[in-house]
Amino acid sequence: MLNEDTVTRVKLAIYGMIADTGAIPNSMELAWATGLAETSVREAFSRLHVKRLLVPEPGDSSRIRMAPPFSGIPTAFPVDATGKRYYANCIWDAYGIAAALHTDAIIPARDGYSGEALTLEVKGERPIPQPYVAHFAVPAARWWDDIIHT
Repeated sequence: MLNEDTVTRVKLAIYGMIADTGAIPNSMELAWATGLAETSVREAFSRLHVKRLLVPEPGDSSRIRMAPPFSGIPTAFPVDATGKRYYANCIWDAYGIAAALHTDAIIPARDGYSGEALTLEVKGERPIPQPYVAHFAVPAARWWDDIIHT
């Protein structure tokens, strides 16, 4: 069983690698980066999932679907920041990526209903006001009931 320091080490490695590359690492890449056995990294994934800090890819425990606010797959919420493209799980998380990276960002999103292009920006760690409205169909208290499809 892993101790909390090791779980924290894996979590910090995940976020460090995402910030550096724009991509979410898999368990093998994290094992190499941390010097841990891949089975230990996967155990850390499970522990982080229980804490709602990570969502493994369904059917493949070696991959991360979400390390909030980052998405492990391309989504309708890209975030261009630090010369890289990141993907957010939702528009809320897109702003969260800029906040997590402490950087300016351009978010070339699309309206979920109409498909209309919506460009959002963060400058000086503040969102630039836009005349858009975000609608969340599921109350925040229920997001983790099925976080992938929320």
